[in-house]
Amino acid sequence: MNLKTTFDPRKVAGYIWKEMALGAISASIAFGSYHLLTQQAALPFAPVTLLGTALAIFLAFRNNSSYGRWVEASQIWQAISTQSRIFGRLIVTFVDAHRHTPQHDPVRARAFQIRMVHRQIAWVHVLRLHLRGQSDWQEVAELLPLDEFAEMRTKQNEPGYLLQRQGSQMYDAMADGTLQGFDSFQLEGALAQLQSQHSACERIKTTPIPRQYDFFTRLFVHIFTVLLPFCLLSLFTAAEMTWLTIPFALLVTFLFTTIERVGAVNEAPFENRITDVPLSAICNGIERDLLELLGETELPAKHEPRDGYLF
Repeated sequence: MNLKTTFDPRKVAGYIWKEMALGAISASIAFGSYHLLTQQAALPFAPVTLLGTALAIFLAFRNNSSYGRWVEASQIWQAISTQSRIFGRLIVTFVDAHRHTPQHDPVRARAFQIRMVHRQIAWVHVLRLHLRGQSDWQEVAELLPLDEFAEMRTKQNEPGYLLQRQGSQMYDAMADGTLQGFDSFQLEGALAQLQSQHSACERIKTTPIPRQYDFFTRLFVHIFTVLLPFCLLSLFTAAEMTWLTIPFALLVTFLFTTIERVGAVNEAPFENRITDVPLSAICNGIERDLLELLGETELPAKHEPRDGYLF
């Protein structure tokens, strides 16, 4: 996520260089054709005005939809953060609340708290890796028993497996007295919320904006980029300033292309880019808070922005 008030042009160039190259080639051809071959290369300005209007409508729809997806993704992960903290708090407080009962075993109870909270931390990290298509499993392996980690790696949906393990161990704890009464109802509700948020993340990841909007928006941008210099010639010829055709065409191309690329990038907020939802920082915050719930004092370092970007 970009935390700067400005944006490094070099970061933008990586997204739009192809379109800018097309604009430069088209503007050079238009200018060269007008001065070296025929002044008939200048086209009326009205067609590009109509095309620019239609393109602006497409870009507005695309960007509004993409920004909505980015905001939804951010809200889902805020809900995951909240629900993870609630789940961890319930595990710790429910187990401690049964200290006075005959079934309570302090050693078993503490082991259960640690196991459940560590697995919840592992779950948020695994979901992050799952969404980003990454395979850096080291920090996850440190949070799970070796056999459970190995079993998880054989599953197609690793986050779903960990939630299933949370549910199984919760009911094992009900059976041995570590949890009692109606504890399972509230914990099951918390797990159901986490499962729902997991599914919402996968929906955003696997269901893009309808491809026709993406295709035709890019197509119209390319057509606009090619035609614009030829139409600008007729505008600047009257003022005898045809030399402005190339820089002005590039400026307008930069404007429309940047807006189109912003929409395309925001459409996929889980790709670990500088514009994406900062999943690593969110997971780090959840881990620090849950470990503190267990009474641990040696917490992982807080993720800080790097060069103005939070990942």
